[in-house]
Amino acid sequence: MTDPYQQEPGYGPQAGPSGGPVPPVPPPPPAYGQPPAYGQPPVYGRPGGDPEAPFGRNAQGEPYSDKSKLVAGLLEIFLGSFGIGRFYLGYTGIGIAQIAVTWLTCGVGALWPLIDGIMMLTGKVRDPQGRPLQES
Repeated sequence: MTDPYQQEPGYGPQAGPSGGPVPPVPPPPPAYGQPPAYGQPPVYGRPGGDPEAPFGRNAQGEPYSDKSKLVAGLLEIFLGSFGIGRFYLGYTGIGIAQIAVTWLTCGVGALWPLIDGIMMLTGKVRDPQGRPLQES
């Protein structure tokens, strides 16, 4: 006679869908803003990742650029006479123009990169693809 409380093999809390052992449960994805666990791929933007906006989206839903407005603004303010902030963003023509204006006006044209750097820091300048610059 069999014990009525004994479970049949392959059933119960340790059994998987096919009657074998339960497969391991993968770890949950890291919380937004937290570094991923060792061996896990990084998650960009919102949790779940957005392939159209790997760096997240702003309040209007526009995808952020891969460039930082803080870096661009500071480069433009301190090295704007050499067009470095515009080269960083990808505006090669404007960077060359800033160099030319600064040299041709004997330094007076350096006012343009200073104002341009302030505009970058306030978020008025976008990258060449029209995306807003990242906040940090």
